[in-house]
Amino acid sequence: MFHFDFFNLDPDDKVITANITKALYLADNSAEKIYSDLKEQDYYSDLISANMSQQLTIDSIAIDVNQYPYYFHCYAKEKLIRSTSIVTRDLITEGYLRNVARSDNNPHGFLIERWNILENKDLKTENR
Repeated sequence: MFHFDFFNLDPDDKVITANITKALYLADNSAEKIYSDLKEQDYYSDLISANMSQQLTIDSIAIDVNQYPYYFHCYAKEKLIRSTSIVTRDLITEGYLRNVARSDNNPHGFLIERWNILENKDLKTENR
């Protein structure tokens, strides 16, 4: 759910704020730092001004349950949808999962720690 909330965005400030807020309940300050860096670079403002949507499809998640906290890789495809084109990106992230109490904000009972984006590269661009 963290990746879904962090990366599925529409060109609406309230949607972006709501999704990011939900995502940040599921991760430590490493995710907040990435969010702050993107905000500082005007990424979210540019998304709104370009009327661009961002959609994420998770291909797979690999978790090493032989160590704790549990190390994971998330493999996904990200689509940046504009009125004139759709850019597909390959997204790979990593981090660690730590058990925490379940709550309304974190129903799965895991907190993502030391989250990092390893790869976010363009694969193809389709003209519309």
